[in-house]
Amino acid sequence: MYTVFSTSLNPDSRSRLLAQAALAALVEQGQPAQLIDLAELPLPFCDASYCYAHPNVVHCRQAIEQSSAVLIATPIYNYDVSAAAKNLVELTGRAWTDKLVGFLAAAGGFGSYMSVMGLANSLMLDFRSVIIPRFVYATGNVFEQNQIQSPETLARVVEITQTAIRLGEALKMVNFGSNPM
Repeated sequence: MYTVFSTSLNPDSRSRLLAQAALAALVEQGQPAQLIDLAELPLPFCDASYCYAHPNVVHCRQAIEQSSAVLIATPIYNYDVSAAAKNLVELTGRAWTDKLVGFLAAAGGFGSYMSVMGLANSLMLDFRSVIIPRFVYATGNVFEQNQIQSPETLARVVEITQTAIRLGEALKMVNFGSNPM
């Protein structure tokens, strides 16, 4: 199973378009995949207490645990991933252990192309997640009329899904994550 999270709460989200394209690419490649849209599945704020038992948090945690790879589609705000994306990781914590993770980012301009690195570093250091080294970074000029208009961007979305499948299979073959340190 592959899970794609859309972490924008904006009803006109461009990163959601990236998430939908990734889901379509995975399905087209014959892979079992699901899209979890945080705009439709509200999560509580992480309070380090009762939040972890919330049914939507449990659903997200189980989806991550059952996934061969997780793709996070996020808008970039103030040179960082969305607060909803960070909250998702805080709420689901150890479910990210030894997971393959990729990013699809929608941003206003070219200057924040490294914005996913803070979350990527946290996932790598805290949970030993394996980060797909190439991610999708799309600026506003590739979107028009609520669609991705750039063939290059669509090709990169397909490429990240192909990489997720290929690396996910390779990690399964070496039993990655079966020997916790």
